[in-house]
Amino acid sequence: MQSNFKPWYSVYLGNASVPEEPSRCSNSTAMACLPAQLAHQSLTRYLDDGAVHIDNNWCENQIRPWALGRSNWLFAGSLRSGKRAAAIKSLIQSARLNGHDPYAYLKDVFTRLPTQRASEIAELLPHKWAPI
Repeated sequence: MQSNFKPWYSVYLGNASVPEEPSRCSNSTAMACLPAQLAHQSLTRYLDDGAVHIDNNWCENQIRPWALGRSNWLFAGSLRSGKRAAAIKSLIQSARLNGHDPYAYLKDVFTRLPTQRASEIAELLPHKWAPI
């Protein structure tokens, strides 16, 4: 796709300029191309290096649970409850990012926590955790 997009971009948008006042564009095609003109630097970076992703969908999908939950967490009952909910949500999301089943991870951690030595608590963090 990148090899097809680069020639098209250079012909249609490569030398285009961003209008001083976008609202004064009378041509509907010019208005349709305005977002591409405004993102010129990002698009040309993508065209120069194929390893650069053209979008950030992966990142947006990773932070969506936080954004959706933010409004729910406003009504946790108290500041203390909100902090506890945030800590548990952080553990769940960290477990997911490290490839663990959150339920299995939390069940194991809460089972081992009372007998775990204080010097070995770090072994229960999601990036170091291994099921027994």
